[in-house]
Amino acid sequence: MSLTRFLPIPSDRMGILWSLLPIEDTVVLEYGPAGTTHFSVGFFGELRENQENHLFTTHMSEDDVVMGDTGRLEEAIIEIDRNFSPKVIFVVASSVAAVIGSDIKGVCSYMQEKVNSKLVAFEQGGFRGDYSSGIKESCSQLVREIVKDNPVPQEKNVNLIGFSMGSYRALSDINEIEYLLKSAFDLTVGACLCGETKIENIENMGGALLNIVLRDEGREAAEILEKRFGTKCVLGSPYGYKGTLNWLNEISKVIDKPINQEFLDEINERIDNTVYYPMYTMMLKKDKPFVALIGEYERIIGIGNFLKDMGFSNQLRLCLHNLKNISNPDDSVVFYKNECDRLDSVKNLHRSFILGDDPTMSICQKDNVFLRISMPVVKGAQITRHLPLVGIRGADFITETLEEYLQMLK
Repeated sequence: MSLTRFLPIPSDRMGILWSLLPIEDTVVLEYGPAGTTHFSVGFFGELRENQENHLFTTHMSEDDVVMGDTGRLEEAIIEIDRNFSPKVIFVVASSVAAVIGSDIKGVCSYMQEKVNSKLVAFEQGGFRGDYSSGIKESCSQLVREIVKDNPVPQEKNVNLIGFSMGSYRALSDINEIEYLLKSAFDLTVGACLCGETKIENIENMGGALLNIVLRDEGREAAEILEKRFGTKCVLGSPYGYKGTLNWLNEISKVIDKPINQEFLDEINERIDNTVYYPMYTMMLKKDKPFVALIGEYERIIGIGNFLKDMGFSNQLRLCLHNLKNISNPDDSVVFYKNECDRLDSVKNLHRSFILGDDPTMSICQKDNVFLRISMPVVKGAQITRHLPLVGIRGADFITETLEEYLQMLK
């Protein structure tokens, strides 16, 4: 591991944990030392996730590690089943358990007959990639092991796949997406992988009208559902005014239902109000506008294209996670394995519009305009659920800061 000045990229284990925690009627049991779970609890608190009676650890002694004794895990599974009666217990390997080769799946297999809760094992332990790999594995495994056969048709429900509680403004984004679907098509969200959702909604995912894959890590899960139930899917997230309209048009084609005309008029009015922005950038005599985007792949692509439509085509796009789980990634996106390389690429920017995370903000020059669009949050907290980065309201919010940047330029 290279030296890290701020925070390392979260591992697949962290991506799995924050994907499973929002699911109601379940318990996450981590097989490992209490210290690793204690660190996780602190991070999940920043995501505004309730962990009471929802996240547990077995703890591990030196003897457990040396001898490979899984007695603590077996006892914890029985105790949780008896005291809390969750529908599902997700058993997640810690880094220590993965290193010593603990057979988590084997334990869950022979313990299943002793408990009423369904046992689902995740053995990754933080060694199979970064958090994007964890999100992908969580979505795929939930679809394989939780979704039931012969579901009841749900003609007004859609599933969201690839959603991440680890994204900045995640809860605001999900509210905006629900608003878009309701306003445009009178549709509601059934299951959300993986956001605040009930386990029964995941069980019945096969009956939904449509699967919407918000980020590429959910593509495999959608393909599994399409193979099992024939459910069609739409790929992508709604960023910017035109991007939101294109997203809704794609959904309209797949479900063969037009967008509500009044809502369509509202979006087109927003688009019409942006036609003058490219002219403003061409009128500048001294400054050459520059945009730097630092964040998750779908976000920097979506916001980047939105700003490009507004006349800000001179861009740097830096992804905060590995691109191996992205199908055909855009050539404009760069991923630096070493934090130092990423910070060096932005620390000398001047009079630029920088959209990124708090570590990036802390090293950037003061003559830039900054907007936080990514985790981690170092200063302050994310509390509100009505300030998204996606959809119409997200585009409004970004445009306000863009106006601030325009007023600075000469």
